[in-house]
Amino acid sequence: MLQGREGLLLVVSGPSGAGKGTICQIVRENLQNLGYSVSVTTRKPREGEVNGVHYFFKTVEEVHKMIAEEQFLEYAEVFGNYYGTPKDFVFSQLKEGKDVLLEIDVQGALQVKKRFPRGVFVFIAPPSLEELSKRLYNRGTDSEQVIQKRLAGAKKELLLAKEYDYLIINDIAQDAAMRVLSLLNGERSRTERNISFIEKICREE
Repeated sequence: MLQGREGLLLVVSGPSGAGKGTICQIVRENLQNLGYSVSVTTRKPREGEVNGVHYFFKTVEEVHKMIAEEQFLEYAEVFGNYYGTPKDFVFSQLKEGKDVLLEIDVQGALQVKKRFPRGVFVFIAPPSLEELSKRLYNRGTDSEQVIQKRLAGAKKELLLAKEYDYLIINDIAQDAAMRVLSLLNGERSRTERNISFIEKICREE
């Protein structure tokens, strides 16, 4: 990392069941110093999820208060539950030069892009809708009605992939994660992200 460089905001999203959670976990395991923003949600914890680690679990009333106080970088209501990214953590980490990973839904990612366009936006797609359906059923966490809603929503979300900087098809999670790591390294070397270094050495006598 070049001294004085602002951190890079990596935003990863895609349809439910596309495997973005698994990919982000592999990325984090390979980048120990990568900041990770814990999202706020009003949905109930799934088995094994820990408050403050996987999500900050809040009531609807608490989230409404946070929205009113403009505490979110983005937020959305998805399948009856709110999800949001607290902005103070993200901006403070970026200012310190630390890269930050956001794993969020498509609605939220497009909000972030409007407010922070210099982020890096990565869309994770399944290899097919048939495979997506299989993953959702195998997950065993949702009812038939919810799964059908997710599948219907996935078709609409896939059409929004064109709004992203990169599209990665998640056939094998490990391979997809390696592609995310590769593009992250490339983005860190973009001239526009490091031009202050050139300006600095040109001022030296």
